[in-house]
Amino acid sequence: MQPLPLYRLILRTHRLKLPDHLRAVGDPYVKSEFRLHKDIDNPIHIVGFLTEWQKYAQDLQGEGWRGVKIDKDKVDKMSDEQLGQLYELMQAARDQQEAKEVSDAHELIDRIISK
Repeated sequence: MQPLPLYRLILRTHRLKLPDHLRAVGDPYVKSEFRLHKDIDNPIHIVGFLTEWQKYAQDLQGEGWRGVKIDKDKVDKMSDEQLGQLYELMQAARDQQEAKEVSDAHELIDRIISK
C-alpha cells in the first residue's frame, strides 16, 4: 500500500475504532511519524515503516489489538529514540485515560446532583 492511502486508512480506522481518549493520542502520533518519515530515501527503511503501519492498521481493524503486549524481540530491536517515543506514547495514553476517568466521574456526579 502506498503511504498516503495507508495514512488515511489509519486515521479513518482511529475515527471508527478508538475511543476519544486514545484517538487524542494516536492521531497526532501517526501524523508525526508519517511527517518524520516522508523524506526517507533508504528503501529498507521505507518498506519496514510501511509494513509495520500496515500491520497496525490490520490489527486495529480486527479488534485483536486490545490488551496485546508488544513482542519482546521487537522491543529489543528498538533504538533508544524509539524506546523513548514508546514511553512517551504510553505516558500520553495513561494521561488521557486518567483525564477521561476524571471527566466521567464529574459527569456522573453532575447527573446524580441534578436528579
